This record gives sequence, C-alpha cells and structure tokens, in this order.
Amino acid sequence: MSKALLIAKSVHQGQISDWHLLSDWANRHGCITGATGTGKSVSLQVLAQSLSDIGVPVFMADVKGDLSGMAKAGGMSSKMQQRCDLLGIEAPQWRACPVTFWDVFGKQGHPVRATISDLGPVLLGRMLNLNETQEGVLQLAFKIADDHGLLLLDVKDLRAMLQHLGDNASEFQTEYGNISAASIGAIQRALLAISEQGGEQFFGEPMLNLDDMMQTDADGRGYINILAADQLLQSPRLYSTFLLWMLSELYENLPEVGDVEQPKMVFFFDEAHLLFDEAPKVLLQKIEQVVRLIRSKGVGVYFVTQNPLDIPDTVLGQLGNRIQHALRAYTPRDQKAVQAAAETFRPNPDLDTAAVIGELGVGEALVSFLDDKGRPNMVQRAYIVPPSSQIGALTAEERAAVMKQSIVAGVYEKAIDRESAYEKLKGRVASTADQADQASPSAQDEQAWGRSAPSSSPSHSSNRSTKSEPAAQQDGGGIGGMLGGMFGNLFGGSGIRRRDNVAETLVKSAVRTIGSQVGREIIRGVLGSIVKKR
Repeated sequence: MSKALLIAKSVHQGQISDWHLLSDWANRHGCITGATGTGKSVSLQVLAQSLSDIGVPVFMADVKGDLSGMAKAGGMSSKMQQRCDLLGIEAPQWRACPVTFWDVFGKQGHPVRATISDLGPVLLGRMLNLNETQEGVLQLAFKIADDHGLLLLDVKDLRAMLQHLGDNASEFQTEYGNISAASIGAIQRALLAISEQGGEQFFGEPMLNLDDMMQTDADGRGYINILAADQLLQSPRLYSTFLLWMLSELYENLPEVGDVEQPKMVFFFDEAHLLFDEAPKVLLQKIEQVVRLIRSKGVGVYFVTQNPLDIPDTVLGQLGNRIQHALRAYTPRDQKAVQAAAETFRPNPDLDTAAVIGELGVGEALVSFLDDKGRPNMVQRAYIVPPSSQIGALTAEERAAVMKQSIVAGVYEKAIDRESAYEKLKGRVASTADQADQASPSAQDEQAWGRSAPSSSPSHSSNRSTKSEPAAQQDGGGIGGMLGGMFGNLFGGSGIRRRDNVAETLVKSAVRTIGSQVGREIIRGVLGSIVKKR
C-alpha cells in the first residue's frame, strides 16, 4: 500500500494544505534545485528522513558537511518555532536517523573503494580526461589483461600493465593493433594526477558491497548512507565518476521488480552539474538510459543542483517529483534560466510561476509531486516542513561515536593487496632476470658451449685467448654464429652460442605463458550491462 510522506505545507487565504510524496511513485526520480542558501539541504534532509522512516535506505553525498547532523536528534529554535506557528503544526518528535558515514579518504567515514577492473575503461577514461585515441589504448590494456588473466585492482596494477604494453608493443601489435607510446605516457601522467587527488585510496580492495548500504535498523527504518564529499569535491571527476559507478552497480546487481509500493533505495546526486559538465555525447546517452531503466530496479534518483538547466533535457524529462527553491535573476541569462525553470512545471492558473521563483524565501519552494495516477500535480507554493533530526553538522567526537557503533565498523578499514597484475608482471621480470643470470655461461664453461680450445703452447696461451675473444664475439653476432650455436652440439660442430639468446628466449616464453590462460574474463560493471565492451 502506498504511503504519503509529508514534505511541505502551503498557506493560501488562511487555508493550510499538505503536499505529499507518494512512496509508490518515489522511484520516478526527481530534483531539488535552487540558488545557494535557499534551503536545498533542508529539503534534502526532510526527503531522506521521510523515506528512511518507512524503511527505504538512502544514499547522499554531503558536500558541505552539514548533513551529518541527521545522526542526532534535533531541537527547537526560534526560527523553527516561527515555522511551526506559521504552518499550524506542533514541534516534530525529535529523533536521530540511523546513519552510516562513508569517506573515500577514510577520515570522516568508513573507507569506500572500487577496483580498476570493476570501474572499466569507459568510466576510467572519463575520469582521466582521455581523448579518443588514448581511451582506445586504455581499452586495449583492459582487453589484454582479460585475455591473459591479469587482475587490475588498483592503480599500480594498471601502471604495471601499461608499462608491460609499452615494453612489448611490437608483440601485441599483430593481434590487438597499434599501441602508441605517446598515448601510454599520457595515460600514465593522468593516473599520477588522479593518484595525487585520492585515487590511490579509492582504487583497491575490499570493494564496496552495496548490500551494506541497503540495510534497515531494528525499528525497520532504512539506513541513511552519507558520503563525506567536502574534500572529494576538490576532485570533481573522481566525485562524479564514483557516483555514476555506484548507479551502474545498482542497476547491474539489483533484480527487475517493476512497480513497487516503495523504492528499494533512493539515491541523491548532489552537485549534479559535475556529472554532465564536459561529458561526451555517448556518456550522456548512457546516463539517460541508466536513469530511465533503473526505475524498474526499484531505485529512485534525485538530482540536487542550483539550476534545472544544469541537467540535460533528456534527463530532466525523466524527473517527476520536483522541489524548486528561489532563483535570483540579476542578469539576462539569469532571467532566461528562471523562465526555463518555470516552464518545466505543470502550470497553475492561480500562480505566476516565473515571478514567484524570484520571490521565494529561505525554506520556501515551488513543489510538484506525482499524484496517485502518476501525473504531475499543478505547481504549488509551499513551505518545507521542519525535520526531526538536527540541522547542521556533528562534532568530530560525535561522528567518531557513530562510526564506532556502525554496522560495518571494521569491515572496510584494512586495505587488502592480493596478488594481481602488478605482482605477476614484476615477478616475471625478476624471474626472467634471475634465470638469465643463472643460464649465462662462465669463462670456465665456455668450451662446453662450443667455444674453440686455446693453443696448448704455454708461451702464447694468454695472447691467443685475448685475441680470439673479439673474433668469437663477432662470429657469434652473425647468422652463421647463431646457427652454429643452435646446431653445433647436434652435429658435433664448434659453433658459437650467443649469450643474449637465453634472455630473449625466456622473455618470449614468459609472454606465451601469460597468453596460455585463454578464456578467463574479468567481470566488471561499466554502466551495468548497457555499455558493451569495445
């Protein structure tokens, strides 16, 4: 049975009306928009807490640090009392929400990681800001790693794989195509930049298990997963790629459920413009597909940004539940944005939507939710109701206490570095060098390798030995010397064996050994099953 979640109240001619988000339409997605300081964070908090109360897990990124207060019961203030008096409601029943804190850097929450293989070349290429040629080389690196059973788990695995491709480009060229040294260098430099921005902490194991986010507490309330993003936002590509990866993981791993009475999870994407800025057309198409199709998995996606124009029209058209806070129209461009925002709502004949957007106060918004038949309601001017949890950030001590009592405490804190591409490739190089040293003949065994015996005359033995060595090296460098070294022992000849052939043969043998693990594919999520491996 559908549940009505009270989000806002309107006051018109002394009459107070309630505006609800219906739980069975909450997975039809939505957006929260408005200028800085107009109350978007409180609207987000009210939506998240209302969903949590009916047992829906929530994920949100805390870009300013003030959403952490949801883990603590709120309290009355003078502004809160004024809002309650205006809306004719009693003070909320103050209580905390069940919260789990996460942090890519592992400082303000439990560490959250993903592997290089699971992220895939498409998302990784966008994170590294690669051009088409460089992305093609990156895809070759993933393909060759797949074909040779090499796990790409962290940054050093990918670096080692790229170095291996560069050192052996000629051997891979026939089967896989050209591998440009310049492209490999560009990818390596981009990896270094991402590592300095936090990529070293993000890529690795244990990888985040999304089931740990989709939990409920003993009272049946859904956990609110808060990602500390104030530092992560300084690396906007890492931030947006991580959230898009989470969406693709949800799409790939959750079963098809169709229409449900309430979502399995609701995902809030704050600073949504970072997802779409400079995104190539093909990626925008995939984002649109994910947003459209993930609804059938029971997941609702809500974009939070300053202006609805930050969201492409193809995505904006999928967002049925909307909260629009004030926009300031100081310039002609701002006025155009206000007009465009007003046109996205279902018109209300009693309301000049474009004019009202510039008049809204803090905590006041234009709201339009889907009705019981899935149709957008006419836009209404309303006040967001107060949340029952604290508005504002927790102290460092309070956050630490919540983390200590978390259901995932101790699960992700210790990083795991198992054998993967880096260890295998470096181990083979070391093994090859050791075997080459052991196989290299000493001066005392040179005769056993087919080298001519020195003269028996004691008075000339030293000189003859010295003079014959350069000649032997010259003979060994030619075709005749090489053939003599290969077939000399078979036919009893005295051919000269090249010392370099031992190392060369071992390197080629190692490459063939890597290639013997045919058929083993590394499973990864690249925008779910929508994006095909190129």
